Amino acid sequence: MKRIFIISIALVLIMIIFAFFTNHINASNETVINNKTESKLVEIKEKEMSSMEDYEQTYGSKSYGLTAYILHKVQIYSIPFCILGILAGAAYEYIIGMRHLETIEKGQALMVSFITLGIICQVLPLVFTIVVKFGRE
Repeated sequence: MKRIFIISIALVLIMIIFAFFTNHINASNETVINNKTESKLVEIKEKEMSSMEDYEQTYGSKSYGLTAYILHKVQIYSIPFCILGILAGAAYEYIIGMRHLETIEKGQALMVSFITLGIICQVLPLVFTIVVKFGRE
């Protein structure tokens, strides 16, 4: 047991030293972004700005457009986040919970909370749209 502990500490120290020297070497070899990469970055920025302007035109205000844009991004990125959370909860409940019975409730709580979070993140843009479109009139 002592040997495993010593070996793991040694490996962690070696990885930290390796990471430090790798970052130092990479920082000294920085190159200028080539034109192809720069043009792709500009293209992505212009696409996002045009979608932001579309939201502003749709909602009639810069603040409402920005809020709708952010809610749309939250809606998109919440799906994989919630799936990972549900999988972690299922692992606690069904895999770890078979050996340690006190973790079954933790798994259930994780799954319920991530399902609730997912539903809220999916419904919130719809509620915002309904409130802004029909609430202002």
